[in-house]
Amino acid sequence: MRRRPVPQNREVARMSIRSTARSEASKRTALAGTAFVAALGSLLVLAGCAAGGSSSAAPIELRLAEEPDGAVSENAEADDAELLADYGLEGLDARGIVDRLDAMPVAERPAALFASVQPGQLVVSDDRGREAELPMPEGEFYLSIAPYEQSTHDCHFHSLTTCLGELQNESVAVRVVDDATGEALVDETRSTFDNGFVGVWLPRGIEATVTIEHDGLTGTAQVSTAGSDDATCLTTLRLS
Repeated sequence: MRRRPVPQNREVARMSIRSTARSEASKRTALAGTAFVAALGSLLVLAGCAAGGSSSAAPIELRLAEEPDGAVSENAEADDAELLADYGLEGLDARGIVDRLDAMPVAERPAALFASVQPGQLVVSDDRGREAELPMPEGEFYLSIAPYEQSTHDCHFHSLTTCLGELQNESVAVRVVDDATGEALVDETRSTFDNGFVGVWLPRGIEATVTIEHDGLTGTAQVSTAGSDDATCLTTLRLS
């Protein structure tokens, strides 16, 4: 039996439908790509500070698929140990790394290493894309404070190897008071580190007032250690 030829207008309609379908598929692909870029951008927003007052995000490793249960544990631990060993941090927990890197002279800090202090974890990474996450001590919160007189910079999560404050190696009186109880959690004279910061370990789950005195000038700031996204970097305390 011979097939009758398809009328031209019906063939044109089919072509139009196929073209429309391809166009919709392209739009969906483009939207998916845009959403991925937006999500990546949001990951980079909360970053530690960098030298010169600009914000700089530590490299973030994106894992697009979960590893089979138990298959990656030993390899991940070995990779973490190798990363830490390469920078002389082997055997240290999060608190040990924080205390060592924040107090390290600026000239001795490895340029390829990044360490972001977050309320619940310390994220250590390097310029080779390697990354290790270490849990912060339970019940403790690290706050690094950079008092200033003339200039400061934006910072949320303290970067142990790149953040620089104005008052380097200066004697300051530090007082931190629990707002709920009135207890003085810290009340001592300290020297700011070579990076211009002074670090204090505080209890988690509190609201507190920080007061810094230096050369007859005083500044105060309110801080919180209660949230999982609370700032670990205080750069808004101006001395006047």
